[in-house]
Amino acid sequence: METLYHQTNKQIQVVQSLMGNLEKTDRQSVHLLENELQARTDQIFTHLERLEILASKEPPNRRQNAKLRVDQLKYDVQHLRTALQNFQHRRNVREDQDREREELMSRTFTTNDADTSIPIDETLQLNSDLHNAHRGMDDLLGSGSSILNGIRDQRSTLKGTHKKMLDVANMLGLSNTVMRLIERRATQDKFIMIGGMLLTCVFMFLVIRYLG
Repeated sequence: METLYHQTNKQIQVVQSLMGNLEKTDRQSVHLLENELQARTDQIFTHLERLEILASKEPPNRRQNAKLRVDQLKYDVQHLRTALQNFQHRRNVREDQDREREELMSRTFTTNDADTSIPIDETLQLNSDLHNAHRGMDDLLGSGSSILNGIRDQRSTLKGTHKKMLDVANMLGLSNTVMRLIERRATQDKFIMIGGMLLTCVFMFLVIRYLG
């Protein structure tokens, strides 16, 4: 397994090096390089299938580590394949655009050429559609901005209301405390008055008794 693992890892490094030459390769040779990269990538995937079988046959104490190493190689080569596919897609788009531009530039039009109305009408329709799409996006962004501003205003209002409610609650709490203190003081004064009256009556009773 170790020999095949190192061979596969080396092939991945070669593919990574060749991938760096794609952007610098001329148009005539880039297809050959893409074919070579595709062939090398397919071969790497074949080796990975073999490595997965060998990793499953490793001793239990080494099996998990072997599978992790194979999974890392698989991730690397899948990333390279995706990068190659993205490059091929971009190249195809560029080539189609260049071909259409060359066809348009090489075409000659006359005053009475009936075909001229078709691309002109299509261009006008395309521009109109793009303008409508941009206007729709602007309206959508404007509506979203208005909604966000409304939510922000509502949030500020709720914050102010919450603060006022806290202030009122604090005032009510202070008023309740003061009322309880007043009631307590009134009760204490009542008991003091009753006690004073009783003491006065007892004092007067004693005075009358001893003087009489």
